Amino acid sequence: MSRSGDGTLSSVRNAARVLAAFTPADRDVGVTELAERLGLAKSTVHRLLSALVSEDLVERSGTRGRYRIGLRLYELGAMAPSRADLHLAAVGPIDDLLARTGESVHVAVLDRTDVVAVERREAPTTLRLVSRLGYRHPAHATSAGKVLLAYLSLSERSALFERRELAALTQYTITDRARLEEELAKVRSRGWAETVHEHELGIASVAAPIRDARGRVVAAVGVAGPSARFGRENVRRLSIETIRAAEAISARLGYRAGATGVRAGR
Repeated sequence: MSRSGDGTLSSVRNAARVLAAFTPADRDVGVTELAERLGLAKSTVHRLLSALVSEDLVERSGTRGRYRIGLRLYELGAMAPSRADLHLAAVGPIDDLLARTGESVHVAVLDRTDVVAVERREAPTTLRLVSRLGYRHPAHATSAGKVLLAYLSLSERSALFERRELAALTQYTITDRARLEEELAKVRSRGWAETVHEHELGIASVAAPIRDARGRVVAAVGVAGPSARFGRENVRRLSIETIRAAEAISARLGYRAGATGVRAGR
């Protein structure tokens, strides 16, 4: 890439950092404070803010020399999937899923090549899985990740994994792109995904897609537990229950479909 192109990318990244510096606790921020926080020259921050102001992404606050998020950014944010909506839609169904299965339940979203847990219910057993909200896992090694990857377009998946290897978390992790594509085709065909030992030895999981009002897959709900409890017959039962929970959450998000076309069991 040319030096000019590198400079443009650097400016875009710095502009994104400026926008990310505004938080509920810091609704309006001054140039000097931003420069110190971001490690940039005041002249650079002032130039970035001027450009953002011209696009209505940032506006000058009532206090001289300070800035706040602009109306245009709120408009753009309104078009993004609402995590609050997902939380409200998921609470009841995932509590029911925990009660019906006795296994740990999670709701996850895709962030590039990772899945991030945004909701979690822990099973009342002696086993404790990693359950911290916001915890990241490689998508290709989890059932929720397989679901979310499966419903991307091939070009979107190719862009995500371009020049990126599929990390082997265990000897059972799928690390071959062609084999992963075969697995994702199976997920789309039956409407749910599973993993056994792929993310962690001794752990298995099942997940199904959550759709928004437009039918887009925006999250996945899954159950996970000791692989010894995920035998053939129990996986069939767990897949049915997980699909039922996914459909309930999707309905709460406004998704309407006469028939899901998914099949439980192996």
